[in-house]
Amino acid sequence: MARLLSLGQDPHWRRFMVSRVPTNADSLLDVATGTGAVALGLVRERGARRVIGLDQSTQMLRRGAERVRDAGLTGKVAFVLGSAERLPFPDGSFDALTFTYLLRYVDDVPSTLRELARVVRLGGAMANLEFHVPPNPAWGAAWWCYTRLVLPAAGRLSSRAWADTGRFLGPSISGFYRRHPLDEQLGMWRAAGIQDVRARPMSLGGGVLIWGTKHG
Repeated sequence: MARLLSLGQDPHWRRFMVSRVPTNADSLLDVATGTGAVALGLVRERGARRVIGLDQSTQMLRRGAERVRDAGLTGKVAFVLGSAERLPFPDGSFDALTFTYLLRYVDDVPSTLRELARVVRLGGAMANLEFHVPPNPAWGAAWWCYTRLVLPAAGRLSSRAWADTGRFLGPSISGFYRRHPLDEQLGMWRAAGIQDVRARPMSLGGGVLIWGTKHG
């Protein structure tokens, strides 16, 4: 569904997020890792020595472990069941942290960002990939039609569950940016202790990458 919503751009967006992470970091955490696509990218593309992928879905983690075994990277990537809102790690545990399509699903965005930043060491990097609403009126109208009409129809061709997902995604994304516009989110990152915060809209504004560095 992420590929459908991004018109095939999701893998490109993930690779760009991975490129924001320093090379050869000792320990990295990928939150909301799903089946481990970003965690694997951190090892393959950035030379990460050790990546932990955290997710609250046992099924996703099981599939991620299979992907890691198939890739021959069992010693490089490990998975932990847990919540982004209460991470089971001490302060400053990781050189960098990534998370993808997460903040729309948490109850308290500022608190979650503080918790994510807590486990990053001083000078470490934090990066986030999320869907976005195109700011251009014409592209925004096309995005609305696509998310409200095409995605639910595409989901129905697969299964009832995917149809429900297709109907949910567009309103979920729009509602998130009504509650928390991008500028407000950047302020939340700074309040959590992340500085040099930058945002880069991707693919005509259909996605956005936010990244920065933890300061004291």
